[in-house]
This record gives sequence, C-alpha cells and structure tokens, in this order.
Amino acid sequence: MSAPLNVGIVGTGIFARNKHLPTFQQHSDKFKPVACFNRTKSKADAFAVTAGIEESKVYADLDHLLQDDSVDVVDVMVPVQFNYETAKKSVEAGKPVILEKPIEANLEQAKKLVQLAESTELPVAIAENWLHLECVPIMKEKLAKIGPIAAFTYNSTGPFYPSSEYLATSWRKHPEHIGGFLSDGGVHQLALLTTLLGDIGSIAAFSNQLRKESGTNDIVFSSVKLRDSDVIGTFTYGSAFGATEKSVFLKVYGLNGSVTMNINARTCTTIKTMIGSTGEVEAEEETVEVKEQPFFGVEAEFENFYEAVSKKDKSIVKGSPRVAFHHLAIVAAFLESAAKEGTAIVVQQP
Repeated sequence: MSAPLNVGIVGTGIFARNKHLPTFQQHSDKFKPVACFNRTKSKADAFAVTAGIEESKVYADLDHLLQDDSVDVVDVMVPVQFNYETAKKSVEAGKPVILEKPIEANLEQAKKLVQLAESTELPVAIAENWLHLECVPIMKEKLAKIGPIAAFTYNSTGPFYPSSEYLATSWRKHPEHIGGFLSDGGVHQLALLTTLLGDIGSIAAFSNQLRKESGTNDIVFSSVKLRDSDVIGTFTYGSAFGATEKSVFLKVYGLNGSVTMNINARTCTTIKTMIGSTGEVEAEEETVEVKEQPFFGVEAEFENFYEAVSKKDKSIVKGSPRVAFHHLAIVAAFLESAAKEGTAIVVQQP
C-alpha cells in the first residue's frame, strides 16, 4: 500500500474544520495533515491540536510551509482573491495544489490560474464538490433515454439565514470576488448543470441585491443557450428570500420524455424519468433515489485529487481550472447582462 500524501493546509477556517479535516481523517490511508498556516495564527494553533499536527509545523507564513520538504500537497482554503498567488507559489515549490472554489475573484485572475495549471505537469485542482455527486452518472444515463434534449429549467432557491456562520466571514460580507454569493454558492449549481448538459454559450439575465448582508447582488433569474447545441433553458439562483422551502431541482425536456432531478434533501437525490414521445401515449415512469456522500462530494473530489497526484496525471482532475473558469465566466455574464437590462451576453472563454 502506498503511503498517504502529507498535506499542508492553508486556511484553517470553517470548511477546513468541518469538511476537509474529517475527510482526511476518514481517508487516513490517502491523506495525512502534517502542517498548516492561517493568517490568524491562533486559529491555526487550534486547528493543529484538532488535526494532530505538531506545534513546530504551524507556520507563520505560506512560504515556510511550502519550504517544508515533508509536505507533499497543498490544500488551500483562503479568500479566493488569493487563489492564483497561492497556487503559483505552490507550483513553484513543486507541490500539487487543490484550491477551494470559486476559481478566483475575477476573470482576469482566473485566466492566469488556467494558464498556470496548463503550464505545469503538477495537478492543480479547484475543489468543486458538486462535480462529484453520486447522482451525476445516473442522471447522464437517464438523459440518454429521452431522445434529443430540447430544453431545461434549473432552480436553486431558498430562504435567507442571517445567522449563518458562512455569512459572518469578513471576505463574504465585503466580497472582492465578482457576484459575491452568486459566485460563492452559484458555481456549485453551475458545475452540476454544465457537467450534465454541456457548457453555456450565451445568457440573458436579471439580477438584484435583496439583503445588505450579502454585500452585492444575491439573486439571478436568467435564460440561457448552450454553446454547442440548440438547447435552451432557464437558470434561477438565490438564497436571500423570506420564508420558503429550499428548492434545488433540474428538469430536462427531450423529444422522447423528460428527467426531473430533485436534491432538496442533502442526503439523497431523487430522479424521475418519464418516457413517451407525445402526451397521447402512456408514459413509462421510473423514480430512483441516489444516496449522496455525507459531505456531498467532498470525499470524492479528494479521492480524485489523490488519484491524479499518485499517478502523476493531471488529466484525471475533474475540477480543472479550465472547467472552473467556465462556472465563474457564467456568473460574470449574468452580471454583465443584468447591467445591460437583460441584453444577451456571450460567455467568455479563458
């Protein structure tokens, strides 16, 4: 059995404590936290105690962590405007790196990160866990049964939670990344949508800010067209509303039926398939429930990163910077279209 990868953790906040560290602990045959750094050292000290990291491996700056020869890979959870800078230093130190989404604060910096990743043989990954949901391969199987796809609607909406611990982080309250929560949370939905149906080519959107706590626009309603086909659809996102049920669903319409995916319950995904060429024939119906991983794809994204690093093959990475660039570029197109009163905008490519 191969030795686990020694992980240097950069950023020891909420997601590091609640999702990444438990994932490493559950997969101790693949990952071992050995060093950490946080801008607030007391937080790094506390994290090190929980993670079993030696006190001498709690670093006061990123450079010293990257100089540690015992660190094999770097796991980065910093405000996203520092993603490119951190990735560049990691690559220069010869260490594969995985960075939390969204890819960067703006498209200019995101393009630099794509170029960096494509200039090295080291795996550089964006940790987009929704690419790794258990429902993805099953949805693709069902979509193949409904004939040519014609249209879709994607809705992810929910109520506002002012006491959310994520809302309390300063870089989210005063976002430097475009779209604020539209990119912070919206890229999850866009990752799932595009991995199932393909890249989005153009967008017409309207967007508003409902809550001052969001820092910037926090809802978007849009019409979209896929890049490489005639498929059209709608995409709606926002968790800034008053009392309402949390809703996350995708309905895809084909010439021979439809598939509806509902992931309102984070523990499982419900997929309903209806097969029939018209409303005048009796439709064949099938409903399946897909159990998702406890951390909703985080486990699988790290297994994917481990495989890419172990095999020294960056092509294995599902959440490449080029893939993640597209998700942020869609958000940028939402905002540009909304600023131009719903004018159709072509989504940028890196």
